[in-house]
Amino acid sequence: MPPRTNDSPPDGGRGTEPPAPAEPGHDRTPDEAAHRRGPGGERARTGSQGPPPREAAAEHRTGPGEDVSDGRTHRRHGNPPDDEDGRRAPSAPAAEGGGEGPGPAGPGGAGQRVGALRRFSAAARRSRGARLTLCAGLLAVAMTAGAVAVEDGRDGGRAGATGAAPVVAAGALAGGDLGAGIRSLQAHLRSQPRDFGSWATLGTAYVEQARTQGDPSRYPQAERALERSLALAPGNEQALAGRAALAAARHDFTGALAYADRALEQNPYSERALCSRIDALVELGRYEEAAGAAATADRRRPGVPVFTRYAYVRELRGDVRTARQVLRRALDSASSPADVAYVATALGQLAWNQGEYEAALTHYARALAADDGHLPALEGRARAQAAGGDRAGAVKTLEQVVVRAPLPGPLVALGELYEERGADGDRAKARDQYALVDAWTALARAGGVDADLDTALAAADHGDAGEALRAARAEWDRRHSVHTADALAWALHVNGRDEEALPYARRATATGYRNAAFLYHRGVIEKATGHDRAARGSLTAALELNPGFSPPGARAARAALKELGAAR
Repeated sequence: MPPRTNDSPPDGGRGTEPPAPAEPGHDRTPDEAAHRRGPGGERARTGSQGPPPREAAAEHRTGPGEDVSDGRTHRRHGNPPDDEDGRRAPSAPAAEGGGEGPGPAGPGGAGQRVGALRRFSAAARRSRGARLTLCAGLLAVAMTAGAVAVEDGRDGGRAGATGAAPVVAAGALAGGDLGAGIRSLQAHLRSQPRDFGSWATLGTAYVEQARTQGDPSRYPQAERALERSLALAPGNEQALAGRAALAAARHDFTGALAYADRALEQNPYSERALCSRIDALVELGRYEEAAGAAATADRRRPGVPVFTRYAYVRELRGDVRTARQVLRRALDSASSPADVAYVATALGQLAWNQGEYEAALTHYARALAADDGHLPALEGRARAQAAGGDRAGAVKTLEQVVVRAPLPGPLVALGELYEERGADGDRAKARDQYALVDAWTALARAGGVDADLDTALAAADHGDAGEALRAARAEWDRRHSVHTADALAWALHVNGRDEEALPYARRATATGYRNAAFLYHRGVIEKATGHDRAARGSLTAALELNPGFSPPGARAARAALKELGAAR
């Protein structure tokens, strides 16, 4: 995206927005993109969000990233910069809880990466075919890719500090070629190492690359680039907004909120900071505040990134009709293939959640027509295929997805489909997928990501029940959302602690968010605690809403209803 100068703020208000560097990507946090998860908690007050977003030209965002490694190592000039010797980034205000400790970029992080690589190797040795070997290979490449960074040595005083992002990089990022944009920024910074704006843009681009490639090893690179920007220009808004995006990507939503607020103090019209603020409040379960933040962002910077977040806040409150209207409006305003793919995928996910599989497939087809490599659309299409009865097509599609981005959501979905199919070798294939979830978790933690929610969800059904409960409790201590409530409820259930689980299961469904898996979990827990009538209602609602929400879950729900019927 080329730099923008907004001489007339969208809400006609307070002054002008300073020029901003290219901003690669506006997608949801990895939590939501990979698993269609978003938080909940207390229901927001009706009307707290204001009117639905108005139509506006969509802001461009980049498409899927690509590997930036150019096969060269960069010789460093002079002494290493501050961000290479383990110095902490400037902390967010202590009152906001936004400070981050030393990240994995230092010696401890290198040890974590080695340990994670060994776990990937072990998963690869258990592989039963070339496809899993490719997955393990991709993960191993991700482990080592973080060591290849732009040379960021000192410039010896040759250039003055500047905030202007290089034109060639901005053009490449706006065109959707994230890898080319990153390489352009790297080349620019080798000649202009005091350009704090380009350091901020590079750091944010690394965050986007980690998201689109499922490669958490990029996060330490992003952290170093953003620290470098802040060292050159302390408190600059571009780097603070980048730090907000990085914190959100690492699931540090308290830190993301603190950095976003600091950025918005300097530039109230920063699109990235406005969007990160919505994401953080949503993931923290602070729904009324998220609704207000979405309304504010719509007034200041209406466009595809804000529209999609506004729609998600409405969906979490159970207002599917408004969410769909807003997404359709966003799709009408989308002006790039990447935006079309992104919004059409969100519409597909919304339709799938309501059990509208044909509509979902239509939306995913439109997304893939715009960008045939859009991984969330491919994953969504596979889930809709499976729910609609095309299990063979779903397996084939998910196999394509996990080879390119072996993330927990599609890995678990593929493993469950293998188990449902039950052909020779399928159980072993399913175990391989679950082993790679554990491997990905190790990689994510080595990259500074809090992966407890991923761990809790996967381990509860396909791993160690005790570990699932530990992870779910740890995540609940950090944030209270509908998704963390559901994860904790289910982890308590699989550990035989249903009386403790029931209040969390009820809280997960208290906002009106229509999620069949949540209803299924609540129904099973209600049945275990002797609330038979409530259990019948919850399990029936799950199957009526989305009968294909999960192959094993739907089968278990039907079996439980049969038992409840016999017990009447």
